[in-house]
Amino acid sequence: MDQEELKSRTKQFAMRIIKLVRYLNEHGSIAAKIIANKQLIRCGTAVASGYRAACRCQSRKDFIAKMNIEVEECDETQLWLELLTESGLVKLYFVKDLLKESGELTAIMTASKNSAIKNQSRK
Repeated sequence: MDQEELKSRTKQFAMRIIKLVRYLNEHGSIAAKIIANKQLIRCGTAVASGYRAACRCQSRKDFIAKMNIEVEECDETQLWLELLTESGLVKLYFVKDLLKESGELTAIMTASKNSAIKNQSRK
């Protein structure tokens, strides 16, 4: 997957998070609304904006630092999705694809960060 494809994928992920938050604001419980508006929207959309920022880094060190943040944002998004489902606030089938995508994005960001670290140590 190249940089432009991953930019598109993270943007689509953010759009799906926004749609979920909108849905939870219209149909969710108070707890679901709080999680959606205070946590999920922030980390779920930060995946796309943070990756775009990482793509503009001037140094490998800066890229690694930004990718560390990306891994955290992806993983945090997954946590909030898990909490929504495991608490019974949202049915698993409703966010199953988002959970899968957050896991895949976490793995991709981790691999990218680790590759940059490996290449940095070779120099």
